[in-house]
Amino acid sequence: MNKAILIIQCPDQKGIVAHISDFLYKYQGNILEVDQHVDEEIGMFFMRAAWELESFGLHKDEIRPSFEKEVAVKFGMKFDLYFNFPKPRMALFVSKLSHCLFDILSRVYSGQFDVDIPLVISNHMDLQGVVKAFNIPFYHLPVDKSNKTEVEQQQIALLKEFNVDFIVLARYMQILSSDFINQYPNQVINIHHSFLPAFVGAKPYHAAYERGVKIIGATAHYVTEELDAGPIIEQEVARVRHHNTPSDLVQIGQDVEKVVLSKAIKYHLDRKVLAYGNKTIIFY
Repeated sequence: MNKAILIIQCPDQKGIVAHISDFLYKYQGNILEVDQHVDEEIGMFFMRAAWELESFGLHKDEIRPSFEKEVAVKFGMKFDLYFNFPKPRMALFVSKLSHCLFDILSRVYSGQFDVDIPLVISNHMDLQGVVKAFNIPFYHLPVDKSNKTEVEQQQIALLKEFNVDFIVLARYMQILSSDFINQYPNQVINIHHSFLPAFVGAKPYHAAYERGVKIIGATAHYVTEELDAGPIIEQEVARVRHHNTPSDLVQIGQDVEKVVLSKAIKYHLDRKVLAYGNKTIIFY
């Protein structure tokens, strides 16, 4: 089913829902999903509405200007209009760890994710065979301190060549520059191997083991210039016990990472994430 999705934010005031509903009714819109939230602390209204396009009285190119004129101006709205076609194009960045990559590819292959993956970029060759098995182009671009700027320019050129809509860092073990991030605001999703802030360093699960933690978790977030501090999309935890070894914690943690990252991707694909400041509204 072809549908349109409207994501709205504006100062909270009377009549917003009524005017949006009247607009959709006026053009024979069959509403499929509606979710709204008011942040009373800052006085802001947020809404996501999805409706069927087949019987809608406006051509898809007419919806934005009509809504702007008839509703948005009156309430001082900022809004985004999306359609569930064509499929979004998602690039994957990977390094050596395979668990998130396998999970994403399996969900795409099984139809859980309605998305195209035009390419995978990696700074190592380890996962080339996995990617090739799914008939996806694999680009090996090694990165070090001496060539980071040049490699990022190559990456951006590839992303533009393949018309990529958003990027998922599936345990890509490199820090992106501000120049890169600014070209894709709230379009780069990262998975972090614990709640944030968290144990830092190369062996976070071993550090957690030494501290005798009782839960471990993962955090999916949009990437910003401040490292691991972007708007959080999804988080999850798993309980661990004193008899779990560091290897156990790695396995449990990677299982959580896969689920959290996949949920974040699904929310993003369904246009259910609204980034506001350094927070997110997740429409369910």
